[in-house]
Amino acid sequence: MPTDCISYQTSGYFSKLIQDYLDQKSELKPLYNHFPTLENFEKQIAEKASNFDNRNRIPLVETLKKQYQNIEISDSTKQNIELLSLENTFTITTGHQLNLFSGPLYFLYKIISTINLTKELKSKYPSYNFVPIYWMATEDHDFEEINYFNFKGKKFRWNKESNGPVGRLSTEGLAEFLEIYSQELGSSTNANTLKKLFEDAYLKHDNLADATRFLANSLFANYGLVILDADDAGLKRAFIPYVKEELENQTSYKTVQETIEKQFKDYTVQVNPREINLFYIEDNLRERIIFEEEKYFVNHTKLSFSKEQIFAELENHPEKFSPNVIMRPLYQEIILPNLCYIGGGGEIAYWLELKSFFDAVKITFPILLVRNSVLLATEKQAKKADQLNLSWKDLFTKQENLINTITHKISAFPIDLTPQKEILKTQFQYLYELADQTDKSFSGAVKAQEVKQTKGLENLEKRLLKAQKRKLSDQLQRVVDLQCELFPNNSLQERQNNFSEFYLEKGEQLIPLLLQKLKPLEMNFNIITI
Repeated sequence: MPTDCISYQTSGYFSKLIQDYLDQKSELKPLYNHFPTLENFEKQIAEKASNFDNRNRIPLVETLKKQYQNIEISDSTKQNIELLSLENTFTITTGHQLNLFSGPLYFLYKIISTINLTKELKSKYPSYNFVPIYWMATEDHDFEEINYFNFKGKKFRWNKESNGPVGRLSTEGLAEFLEIYSQELGSSTNANTLKKLFEDAYLKHDNLADATRFLANSLFANYGLVILDADDAGLKRAFIPYVKEELENQTSYKTVQETIEKQFKDYTVQVNPREINLFYIEDNLRERIIFEEEKYFVNHTKLSFSKEQIFAELENHPEKFSPNVIMRPLYQEIILPNLCYIGGGGEIAYWLELKSFFDAVKITFPILLVRNSVLLATEKQAKKADQLNLSWKDLFTKQENLINTITHKISAFPIDLTPQKEILKTQFQYLYELADQTDKSFSGAVKAQEVKQTKGLENLEKRLLKAQKRKLSDQLQRVVDLQCELFPNNSLQERQNNFSEFYLEKGEQLIPLLLQKLKPLEMNFNIITI
């Protein structure tokens, strides 16, 4: 079984920005507060404790109790909700969209990273409490991103119209979806468990937020996970001053745009700020707020407000003002006593644009941690990799490069014609020496001939490689087949497959296995044999 370790930086699946962040490049230091090490959390705790408004703990606990009142929860989750009222309790947070049946596998890895980090912190700092939070992205409106999941190479899609915040979306129509999905699951004990989980989550709850809460709670309640839906008027009261600041001064746009212009010259910008980074929402509406000619307009509607009117609307109905991707992190850090945000590479990339904005509004910027990434391999797949003499590093290589590398490795003779090129170079060196002693036109002829013959050798080398690929096609196909199993659609497994595919095999052992194996602060790509 291959035993090599893959770092995020060498995996080939992380952007230059994230690689440089993980390498703690000095030019990125202005973009974050403290790097995620166990020791740095001591500083973060001190900063958050002095900056956080503890009055916000009261509506937080009240809201959570209200949201959990119709759901059976574990003692550990119940205890964690109560602990949030104490000033020595802090949170570790991850966020995720309301993907149907959790969507891709990394839903699990985000939450497990969060749970495991709270355990590490409690061990290191026992006088404090640390609560894992899953922030449900209930106010998102891009339904096309979340209305499907992949199972055994097939896409299962929920066809439905959606215009407003997805958390408020009715689950009507998912009974027919379950019928189709059930046929693919089969009739094993684990398959029946998955069917019941889907049924209890989506057919017994009226909206997507409640369904997703039930699903995540069913999977993780025993580990004290607290699930928060921040689409709540009580929670948004604390956000009112920052919404006013955004409406009046557009601080987020000014600060984030300046950061992008100064710090992102060598990096891809993940998100670009708008002049006002807020939406106006109702059950079937989520549209941008735009400021023009001294008035505030709700895009694609007839709604408009003067400054006084929109401030009055905000005071009376704070739940109608929804932060976009730029403002949401600020909302999170205002209502939670949070120390760290755990997210994928894309999420951490946009958080890195926000430090100057947080500084401007005087809110502590959290530690940013790249979530655990995982490749799940069966014993059979690991054994096959051994038989093919493949390392995990080989399997992470882009397919064309992998085929070339393996062809060179298993060929009975060298395919590299470098020695022949060196001999040719030596021969032409003699001709250049002759050229120096005669007419200059001869030197040009020598150069032309060298280029021609070198190119000829390079073409022969390419043809030799092609010929060997044909000859070794059976062995190479086995390599390709294995890589395609582990990296569906030439992408990371965790971005493609749904957890149910692996639950069928491992059942209730799956999550405990992942919890045992994942170490959030090690920042290596985990290869786990199941």
